[in-house]
Amino acid sequence: MDTQSFSISAKKALLASILAAIALTFLIYVLRVFVVTPDLLPDTGAAWYYWKLPEATFWSRFTAWSGYLFNQFFMWGLIFYAQRKALKYSKSIQPINVIALLGTLGFVVVHWVQTAIWYDGLAQDVSVFSSQGSVIILLVMVLVMENNRRGLFWGKKIAMLDEPGRVFKRYHGYIFAWGTIYTFWFHPMENTSGHLVGFLYTFFILIQGALMFTSMHVNKYWKVTLEVFVLFHGTMVAFMLGQEIWPMFFFGFFGLFIITQMHGLDLREWQKWAFLAVYIVGIVVIYSDRGWGNLNEIIRIPMIEYLLAFLFAGVTWLGMKVVSMIRANAKKPAVQS
Repeated sequence: MDTQSFSISAKKALLASILAAIALTFLIYVLRVFVVTPDLLPDTGAAWYYWKLPEATFWSRFTAWSGYLFNQFFMWGLIFYAQRKALKYSKSIQPINVIALLGTLGFVVVHWVQTAIWYDGLAQDVSVFSSQGSVIILLVMVLVMENNRRGLFWGKKIAMLDEPGRVFKRYHGYIFAWGTIYTFWFHPMENTSGHLVGFLYTFFILIQGALMFTSMHVNKYWKVTLEVFVLFHGTMVAFMLGQEIWPMFFFGFFGLFIITQMHGLDLREWQKWAFLAVYIVGIVVIYSDRGWGNLNEIIRIPMIEYLLAFLFAGVTWLGMKVVSMIRANAKKPAVQS
């Protein structure tokens, strides 16, 4: 594969890809009339995924899983190739980016056709929490990776996260590709507001992966946009479903922005305090009506993500130590009798 860069800047490629993602999301909405409409089973609660066939067929399972696996190994293969070739970051897109973007577009089309004919996604065979969990893993790993740039708590860097963060940066592409593509194939291409916002968010993360080894892949404003987008997605889905707990998502993810994410944007101190003031005013307005007894909602998501950040980092650090010990023992000369 030729590694020579194209004349198209990564910034223009990103903007064009964002517009394409919006257009594709709109097409999912308008083309719903061509999608099979099965009789869905009643919703039985949070652990139940509503949008799946009452009874799966061989072809509904085969097309969903084969589409996912081809998509997954396609992107993993590109990541492996890029790392193997030790590609350098470029302000222009490279051939591998073109292949990744066009391939992703092709799999979007394949998934829509698969939904239109057979409907089912991976949700038929796996828990709904697995899809949600894959996104959480992605967000938590970003907290660890970005620690040495923006810190974890109001700009304060946590030294113990540095080494695990470097490991995450080396291998995060494979995990992020898994989490995003798995979530993409988990859902049928329905046109509910929750599905549409979710697919748009998924498209954005797929674009981020496809722009590997370009300047936009590490652009701090684009990266934090992807982190913050989950605030709108989670809040909107909860609100549209009539769930009273929507403030947990809004103030939880907003809290992550205040505590961690905004400190990587080179904001002035007064701007940071202004964001904090907006956050506090919002809490007062909502919970003066909602009830102060529910205020613990706003710390649930940040607490979970920060605890997981330390857990992931700790497990990774322990794994690094074990690998180092094994390598050290392997290098020791054998004792001759």
